[in-house]
Amino acid sequence: MAARYRPGIGIVGLIYIVIGVFVAWDQGYIGTELVRRVASALLAIVLWFLVLLGVDMHIDA
Repeated sequence: MAARYRPGIGIVGLIYIVIGVFVAWDQGYIGTELVRRVASALLAIVLWFLVLLGVDMHIDA
């Protein structure tokens, strides 16, 4: 039986991305402020209806 092609990133791609994030963090391209801003943006995107109701989605640490 022939192997089926499954679209997706796969384990090798996931390892590649994890190593890339680690290297970027180590070299100073990614910092805690960037992580907080991205997390706030993702929360606001996913929970947009709460933003319209006036909920503050900014992550302050």
